[in-house]
Amino acid sequence: MRQYIIRRLLISILILFGVSVILYFVIRMMPSDYITNITSGSTQITAEMVENLRRLYGLDGNIFQGYLQWMSNAIRGNFGTSFMYQRPVVEVIASKMGVTFAMAIVAFFIQLVLGVTLGTISATRQYSKLDYSVTIFALLGISLPSFFFSAVLQRVFAVGLGWFPLQGMLTARIDHTTKLSYYADMAYHLVLPILVFVVVNVGRYMRYSRTNMLEVLNADYIRTARAKGLSEGTVLYKHAFRNTLIPLATIIGGALPTLFTGAIITEGIFGIDGLGYTALQALTKGDVPYLMTFNMFIAVMTLLGNLLSDILYGIVDPRVRLS
Repeated sequence: MRQYIIRRLLISILILFGVSVILYFVIRMMPSDYITNITSGSTQITAEMVENLRRLYGLDGNIFQGYLQWMSNAIRGNFGTSFMYQRPVVEVIASKMGVTFAMAIVAFFIQLVLGVTLGTISATRQYSKLDYSVTIFALLGISLPSFFFSAVLQRVFAVGLGWFPLQGMLTARIDHTTKLSYYADMAYHLVLPILVFVVVNVGRYMRYSRTNMLEVLNADYIRTARAKGLSEGTVLYKHAFRNTLIPLATIIGGALPTLFTGAIITEGIFGIDGLGYTALQALTKGDVPYLMTFNMFIAVMTLLGNLLSDILYGIVDPRVRLS
């Protein structure tokens, strides 16, 4: 297993190199860059001043030279300075990582537990009203675009009922004197965004759990366990449920990067100042250093998620463990 992990990590380095090349060329070939965005519409900026700004921000050379410069700095741990914040990109990401990670982790565990539970219950009561209800709920969640569902929640619970704030992370009129009140207010603002994450993604785990449980319940060893006189609870939750978790290991790792990519839209709609909302701003303004670092972070999370899936698969199913 150790040799397998080392080999996968070495292959991941080559993949990251290819991803960085594609990302940099795509970002630099966007119709407008940062200098164009900040100077357009101004009559006091001359063409010479624009060229000086391009030279200052490293956007004056060709794309190939720009990539070599970015790569040489990234290898040394220097990912550049954010154009928007005029601060090192690593510092910007570190300052905004907390809220995005908090939402992602909370939403991940809720949707995992809820999806597996609903899927298992639905499979044990196949073709019942509960089974149809859970299936319809899962399909609705998968079909709903996150931006549309976010707007619906804002209209109903923020504008209509007034139960939750419309946008933002903190209430401006509240003077937080303690950390407890500060984090409680932040958690209150994050309820709707987390609900969007859960509803949109829980259907995937529910469908996998239901399908896998139905397949396991029709296996020969389950019929043998029932023939031996074991209780239905022992058959379902001791013998069947354990094998149901095996295929879920393949999607758990792959779900990790989607939590952060989905945050781009959700954080933007709810005004959550996290990694996704900042990436959306950087995309519209052409902040090359931030976009490169954020997308490389997503690429690393994707590769680690796939590796985690393979490792988990070997843990839960000894038949596929590598020697």
